[in-house]
Amino acid sequence: MGIVNVTPDSFSDGGRYLDAEAAIAHGRELLEAGADVLDVGGESTRPGAAAVGAEEEAARILPVIEALAPVGPRISVDTSKAEVAAAALAAGAEIVNDVTALGDPDMAAVCADAGCGLILMHMKGTPRTMQEDPTYGDVVTEVAGFLAERRGRAVAAGVASERIWLDPGIGFGKTVEHNLELLARLGEIAALGSPVVVGTSRKNFIGVVTGREVGDRIGGSIATNVLALAGGASVLRVHDVAATVDAVRVAEPILRRSEPPAAEVGP
Repeated sequence: MGIVNVTPDSFSDGGRYLDAEAAIAHGRELLEAGADVLDVGGESTRPGAAAVGAEEEAARILPVIEALAPVGPRISVDTSKAEVAAAALAAGAEIVNDVTALGDPDMAAVCADAGCGLILMHMKGTPRTMQEDPTYGDVVTEVAGFLAERRGRAVAAGVASERIWLDPGIGFGKTVEHNLELLARLGEIAALGSPVVVGTSRKNFIGVVTGREVGDRIGGSIATNVLALAGGASVLRVHDVAATVDAVRVAEPILRRSEPPAAEVGP
């Protein structure tokens, strides 16, 4: 999943693709690099980010989605607003990536009516407050319980269970240790039975561990993505698509060799 931030203030590439034509060109580049899904967002969710109104958010992303949808990739809209999600789905998006996991009470109905995919992510607090001393008893258990509950809520509202993906929300209301623990025990999230989305690309915890600035975290990002793949992730949300595709192409056949042999079937 390639990231297309149509924002002035995203932590890694804020402002670079705020112009619609620049965002469209970037999306096409990510597609050529091997992205299967393009995740288009018009509101930054970096720590401390200010909220953006639905009208402005829609104005940023709709021209980009309308231009990219016919090109061929599946389009995901990164929004927590049901109003924006509905407009994006009408413009050609097929997936809603909701970082608030149905924080908008109308979101589940919008997704059920559209028959679209839905990504439910865990976040403690809001982007403005989420990094203010986040605490957990057991971060993996609590995140898994939250995701299971929100998935149940979506299904009850009419969203098909097979269209729901789960995201543990790396970096969203978590310390460095919380992020590392979630990656180490990702199998517990995968055991919930829905495809798992992991987004670690260029995030602050990688900078803390490596001492690298945002633009120089590709090595750490790829390491976390390969480990996430080994832990059961199905979707990797990344900025550096080409390098990640290469890493996955090498890692997948190795990981398959390490799997236990399938049990024989028959008498």
